Amino acid sequence: MSGNSSVGQSGVYEAGDQRNYKDSELKAAQEPYKEGKENSHKNLDSKDERSIANKLAAEERNKGPSDDPETAASKKDPTLPATLHGNEPSKGAKLDAELQAEDEQRLREKQGK
Repeated sequence: MSGNSSVGQSGVYEAGDQRNYKDSELKAAQEPYKEGKENSHKNLDSKDERSIANKLAAEERNKGPSDDPETAASKKDPTLPATLHGNEPSKGAKLDAELQAEDEQRLREKQGK
C-alpha cells in the first residue's frame, strides 16, 4: 500500500529512515566541532549551541601569552600603569603595592631563617 500517500511517490519514503553506516562515517560524525570555517563561532555568544565542553576546549586552544607590557608591569608593581600614564595610582593599587611589599619582606625573612 505504498501508493496511498497524496504527498508523493513511494520512493520518497524508502531507504531514508534506517541506514547502516560505516565505522569511518561514524567517527567523522562524532567530531562535528572540527567542521566548519575558522572563527565562525564567537566564544561568548549566548545563542551559540556549542556544548560547555566545546567552549572550554576552544578557550584552552586560544590561551597563550596574552600579557601585554602594561599587564606584565602591573603584576610587578600595581601602581606602575597609572604612573606610566601620568595619573595618580588608585587607593586599591596603593594598597596592593603595600601588601605585595609586606609579602616580599616576609618571604625574605623566612628564607633568612
